Amino acid sequence: MAEVLLFHHIQGLTQGVRAFADDLRSEGHVVHTPDLFEGRTFASIEQGMAFARQVGFDTLQARGATVVEGLRSDLVYAGFSFGVTMAQQLAQTRPGALGALLMYSCLPVSEFGEVWPPGVPVQIHGKEGDEFFAEDLPGARELAASTSEAELFVYPGGEHLFADASLSDFDPEAAALMLSRVQALLAKL
Repeated sequence: MAEVLLFHHIQGLTQGVRAFADDLRSEGHVVHTPDLFEGRTFASIEQGMAFARQVGFDTLQARGATVVEGLRSDLVYAGFSFGVTMAQQLAQTRPGALGALLMYSCLPVSEFGEVWPPGVPVQIHGKEGDEFFAEDLPGARELAASTSEAELFVYPGGEHLFADASLSDFDPEAAALMLSRVQALLAKL
């Protein structure tokens, strides 16, 4: 079974993020869900972004980096949207990473190094009509083309946070498919 460090999206550690983590736990995985917003959740992406700007992205990034202290190095790093920044950076730069799950977002590999680390499988998930994911799709395609360890899954529709059952963007069919793909990758590790 895998050990996963799962970073939440810009609306915080919502019940939907917790439920996704619980689904992974039900398969026997250990899942850490740090709360970078210290208990705050937001009704909209805009409210979450306003909070993140107020606190400072550097401060939030530092909180994410602090979380790994004391955790083993052979982790799967996972993130939803905003959380992808931390997950991808750790997967690319922390020795021993077992894998990465980049959901709703993906940065160019060059943000954190020259190449994707060899032997580190990565899945990227997003919706084709999602305005936020559309900005990241070129980087996602570049990453997917750069290594045989990458899988890029693009789902129909335009919802951004589509696997969060506590939000209006929830798409049960796409969420179930994404979860099954994530579980398949974790089962191999």
